[in-house]
Amino acid sequence: MFAKLGRGVVAHPWRVIALWVVAVIAVASLAPKLTTTSSEVAFLPSHYQSVQAQDLQKTAFSRSATPQALAVFARRDGARLDAADLAIVAHVDHVLAAHHIPATSGIDPAVVSVNHLVAIVGVKMPDVQGQLTTAQTRAVLTIRRVVASLAVGTDLRAGVTGAAAQSYDQQQVGATASKVVAIATIGLILALLLLIFRSPIIALLPVLTIGVVSRLADGLIAWMSSAFGLHIDSTVSTMLIVVLFGVGTDYILFLLFRYRERLRAGAGTKDAMVEAITRVGPAIATAAGAVIIAFLALTLSSLTLFRSLGPALALAVATTLLAGLTLIPAIVSLLGTRVFWPSKSWRAEPQAARFGALGGMLGRRPGRVAAVSGGILVLLSVAALSFHPSFTLNSGSDTTTQSAVYSKVLLRGYPAGAAEPTDVYLVSTDGTPIAASRLAAYGRRLAAVRGVASVAAPKLARHGTLADFRIVLTHRPQSNAAMDTVRGPLQRAADRSPAATRPLIGGVTSVYVDLQAAMDHDYAIVFPVAALLILVILGLLLKSAVAPWYLMVAVGLGFSGTLGASVLVFQDAQHQSGLTFILPIVMYLFVVALGTDYNILMVSRLREEAGSGLDPRAAAAMAVRHAGPTVASAGLILAGTFASLMLAGGTTLSQMGFAIAFGIAVAAFVMAMFLTPSLTALIGHRAWWPGHGRGGPDAEAPGNGAPRGEPRLVALARQRP
Repeated sequence: MFAKLGRGVVAHPWRVIALWVVAVIAVASLAPKLTTTSSEVAFLPSHYQSVQAQDLQKTAFSRSATPQALAVFARRDGARLDAADLAIVAHVDHVLAAHHIPATSGIDPAVVSVNHLVAIVGVKMPDVQGQLTTAQTRAVLTIRRVVASLAVGTDLRAGVTGAAAQSYDQQQVGATASKVVAIATIGLILALLLLIFRSPIIALLPVLTIGVVSRLADGLIAWMSSAFGLHIDSTVSTMLIVVLFGVGTDYILFLLFRYRERLRAGAGTKDAMVEAITRVGPAIATAAGAVIIAFLALTLSSLTLFRSLGPALALAVATTLLAGLTLIPAIVSLLGTRVFWPSKSWRAEPQAARFGALGGMLGRRPGRVAAVSGGILVLLSVAALSFHPSFTLNSGSDTTTQSAVYSKVLLRGYPAGAAEPTDVYLVSTDGTPIAASRLAAYGRRLAAVRGVASVAAPKLARHGTLADFRIVLTHRPQSNAAMDTVRGPLQRAADRSPAATRPLIGGVTSVYVDLQAAMDHDYAIVFPVAALLILVILGLLLKSAVAPWYLMVAVGLGFSGTLGASVLVFQDAQHQSGLTFILPIVMYLFVVALGTDYNILMVSRLREEAGSGLDPRAAAAMAVRHAGPTVASAGLILAGTFASLMLAGGTTLSQMGFAIAFGIAVAAFVMAMFLTPSLTALIGHRAWWPGHGRGGPDAEAPGNGAPRGEPRLVALARQRP
């Protein structure tokens, strides 16, 4: 199949390029805009308590909703607000109301903290769900402009925080992050490819082609999102840049290294490309298939966040795979050897002393290599036991934004949970009004809970059959302490409701509690399913029932070792309270799926060498000798592109950037380079059971195996310690 595909692409390169150009222009011009959300509740199914509580609030208590924008006032010198300050603050609601700001539904009068250090004015903005509409964005900017003008020439400092302001700031940070990541990713790819191939054409090839392919992928994802009503996380746009350029460059490298190898073996330019697609095409397709299936396994998640993220990234990888097997070969077949210009190094087989030495050492002492490489991952895995999740997507926001700064100012006068209170709704189940005495007793029970700062008098709706107890927690709503309060003593107190009533706990902390429950469910389903599917793919590629098992064990060690390293860096060294809750699944899929690319490339080359007649240790040495440079180059580029996420700022992207980059580096430079080939050498021909590891039906045809003329390396590889 791949030989036929290669011959077709090489025979009609201009047609292939024209089809791609037409497809990109059509999709880019017709596709809708990709919209995203950062609202955690948007990712939960409707059966969760926090979602039901939010729906109840919208229908019954919309007028008393928590203000989405909070204007915060404090003195510049940190002193108590004096009479002149209070006179200014007292008129803020009237000044804001006079501007008739669209997308707002009400303005609360000013409230001064008990210690007179802070005053707040709340502005209600209905239907704020993650990404703001144009009208909501203008409303936030108008509120900020008016509030700032009131503080000019006074001793006051003023700013706006709250959910709407945080969403606006996160959108701005996200837009900047995408630009920073794009520049860093493209710059890194250019620099590394220039260093590896010494050719500006090859350096520009991924940047230009994948840049075009990304427009096609963005449009297809937007169509899919619109058609199926998917909730795409606000970090997806940034992730897509890294996935497309990182994975796409990997596939281009896999192809170009084998293309160059066939040229050195004496093949013509067109024949070399056909042979390259024939030989490396299955590895590229299998690697991409593992990534796609792993991403699609996310559709089994209970969170719409992952059910949307998985298909989006899978579609991006599928588009990149198609380009890697058609568009790139078409362009390279037109350029021929000019693709390597001005370098002449493509003509001669390099000594590759480093990888030859590594292969020889591994062939002589596979047991020691396996013990050392595996031992490092085991030690790192121990630290993973200390993992603590953090359940807020807004942790990716820059701490210098106005919303972040004035959230801290707010804490000087109000409890940590004041900006985002928790609501306990008491619903009559028999349709009769709830007695006032019962409501009072219930409120006292809630107020007695440890971790509750205050409980407001209940607000009634639906003729007294529904009551809302607004609760301010003593801890920040996103903190583990607040979550422990809501899921533990507060839930137990709420469950002790009067007869013929049922409670619902709402608010952002309740959302985080439900997110954790959903994640626990997903860990038990998505991980095993993704691993099983990748196991099947490896078995089909390698025609083996043995090799896939120890490959997956190695990949599992890589995952746990990467999680342990992330815990050491962020929780232990930087003293962060936890790692973002989406990290384990995203890291698992990227490290397992993308990291398997390098195992697939190395093991398929190892099987190719074994099929040419070499014994297991010699085959492992030759595989490292020939596939090592490709794996090292691709791993360096992919790890570097993911590391660029750390430049975007904010906790979430920094953690994801480090973890995925570290995991890719482990997959390339520990698993694929050392652990996998050493284990294969130790297991021997049994690794390919029930297939054949030597001769037989799987033997390579003459001229398609490893280059000849290396008896010394083979002899060294066959030596026993």
